[in-house]
Amino acid sequence: MAKNSGKASKAQAPNATRRLRWGLGIMLALLLVVGGKLFMVQGLDIGGMAEAALNNRLTPIVLPAERGSILDSSGTVLASSVIRYNIVVDQTVNTKTESFRRLETIKGKDELVKVTRDQGISELAGVLGMDRDALRDALTGTQRYYIVAKDLKPDVEDQVSKLSIPGIVTVGTSKRVYPNGSVAGGIVGFLKDGATGQAGLEQTQDEILKGTPGKRVFEIGADGLRIPVGVDELTPAINGKDIKLTLNSDLQYFSQQAIQSQKDKLSAEWGVIVVSDVKTGNIIAMADTDSPDPNDPGKVAAEDRGVRAVTASYEPGSVEKMITAAAAIQEGKSSPLDTFTVPPTYTVDGQTFSDAFEHGTEHRTLAGIVGYSMNTGTVMVGQRLSKDQRHDWLQKFGIGQAPDIGLPAESKGILTPADQWDGRQQYTVLFGQGVAQSTLQTVRAYQSIANDGVMLQPRLIDSYINPDGTEDKVPAKTPQQIVSKETAKQVRDILESAVTEGEIKEAAIDGYRVGAKTGTSESPCDDGKSGFCGYTASIIGMAPMDNPRFIVEVVLQRPKGSIFGITNGPVFRSVMSQTLRTFNVQPSTGEPVRLPQYAR
Repeated sequence: MAKNSGKASKAQAPNATRRLRWGLGIMLALLLVVGGKLFMVQGLDIGGMAEAALNNRLTPIVLPAERGSILDSSGTVLASSVIRYNIVVDQTVNTKTESFRRLETIKGKDELVKVTRDQGISELAGVLGMDRDALRDALTGTQRYYIVAKDLKPDVEDQVSKLSIPGIVTVGTSKRVYPNGSVAGGIVGFLKDGATGQAGLEQTQDEILKGTPGKRVFEIGADGLRIPVGVDELTPAINGKDIKLTLNSDLQYFSQQAIQSQKDKLSAEWGVIVVSDVKTGNIIAMADTDSPDPNDPGKVAAEDRGVRAVTASYEPGSVEKMITAAAAIQEGKSSPLDTFTVPPTYTVDGQTFSDAFEHGTEHRTLAGIVGYSMNTGTVMVGQRLSKDQRHDWLQKFGIGQAPDIGLPAESKGILTPADQWDGRQQYTVLFGQGVAQSTLQTVRAYQSIANDGVMLQPRLIDSYINPDGTEDKVPAKTPQQIVSKETAKQVRDILESAVTEGEIKEAAIDGYRVGAKTGTSESPCDDGKSGFCGYTASIIGMAPMDNPRFIVEVVLQRPKGSIFGITNGPVFRSVMSQTLRTFNVQPSTGEPVRLPQYAR
C-alpha cells in the first residue's frame, strides 16, 4: 500500500505545477491587457478621452464686441453703443463652498491662495459697491441663475472676474443709444432686439458696425468651482468700425424742422428736403417729415421709418424741363434765346397740350418757356429731339438708376423704354410726366448742371473709422461728363433767369444769385383707385450762381388746398440761406443773369 501511495503523489505533482503555471500565465496576460489599456488611455489617449474630459470642464463666456458709432461730418454722435455686464450667480455652487483657491501674484510670483467664502463676499461687495449682508443674501439659495448686479462697466467686470468667486459668471450685453433722437433718424435706422440692424444704415452696414465677439474660457471642476491653475484663455473682442457720414447734423435738424412745419401747415401727407454739395456730391442734409426716433421707432407709423428721398418715386413734373433744355442745347437743336411761337394749346400727333395758366399766342424764348414753365413750349422744343434721344438724355441724367448711397430700398424710378412709349407719353416725359424718380435722382441731375456738366454720384458715407482710430475714406465714384461746360453754363443762365425774370422770384435770396425751377405733378391714387389723388409740389435750386456750391430741393406730397396757392419757395429760401451761412459762403459779386423771357 505504501508503495502505491507514493506513486500517486508523484503523479499529482506535475499536474499541480502545470495548473499553477497556467494560472500565472493567464494572470500575466490579463495584467498585460489591463496595463496596455491604461497606457493607451492615460499615455497615448488614442480615444481623446482626456481631451473630452477637459472640454467638459471648460466654461466659455462670450465677450460682446462694441458696435461701431455713426457720426456726422464733424464727429457728432448719432448712434453709439456701450458694453455693459450683468453679474450672475449659481447659488447652489456658491452656497455650499466655504472656501476656494485662486491664483494670485505675490512678490512677482504666482501662488495659490486659499480664500474663505466670507472674504470673497466682502471683496465682491467692495467691487460692486453693495452692502455685504445684502450681497450674501443674493448669493445664498437654490437658484441656478440669479442676477446679482446689472449694467456694470468693463473695468468693473474685469475686477469681478479676477476674484474667481465660485458660482459667479459675468454676462455681457450691448446697449445702443441715439443721443440726437429723431435727427436723421430714418437715415441712421435702428436695431432689432438691440442687436441686429433693422432699418437705415444700422441695417445696410450691420456687418461693418457689429465687430467680432471675443471669448473668455476657464476650467471648472466637478464641484462647480473654478480650477485656479486650470485653463484660463482670453480672446479679446474686436470692436466694430465707426461710420462717418457727410451729413451736417445742425443743418439736418434745421431742414427737418422746416419741412415738418410746411407739411403741417398745408396738411400734406409727407415732405422731403435734400441739400447737396455741388463740388463733392456729398449729402449735407436729407430730411423727412415725422422722422423716427431710433430710441423708440414704434412711435411713428411704419411708412415713416424709411428715407423717402431715396425710396419714394413720383412724377417730378416741370423740374424735368431742365433736362429737356439741356438736351436740346447739347444736341444743337436750340439755345437759350431761340424763339418759339407758342399758342394757347399745342397739338402734335393727335395729342393736345396746354399750360397751367391761360395765355394767348406768345413769342417766347427757350429761357421764357422754362422760366414760366410752359408745357406747350417744352413739347415744341423737345419735338426737335428724336424719341430715342429724349429717352437717352433722361437716362444720361441718371433717371432710372438708383443713387446707391448705402440705404435700404433705394428706388431706381421708372423710365420706360422709348419703344414702349405711347403717342402721348413720348411728349409728356419732356415735362416730367410718364416718368418717375426719387428726390435724390432729381438732385443728382441738377448737380451735374451746377458742376459744369460733370455728374458726381451722391455720397452719404464719408469714411469708416477702424478701432485703432485710422480712417478709411470711401472713394468717390467716377465722375461723368453729361453735357459740355458751355451747355451747363447756358442752362444755369436759364435757371437764374427763371428767378430774376420768370415766375420763381420767391426763390431769390438777398446778396446771393440763385437759379431755380418749380415742379407740379398729379399724384396717382395709392389706394387701388384709378385716376389721381392730389399733387406733388416741388422746387429745386442752386446758389450762388457765380460759383454754385449747393443744391436744395423741397418736395411736398398731396398738400391740401388749391395748387395755385401752394408754394415751397419760402422753405427753399430758408434752407438755402441757412446752408450758405453754415458754410460761410461769401455773397455773390457779379451781376445776375437776366435772359429775356419773350422774343424781341
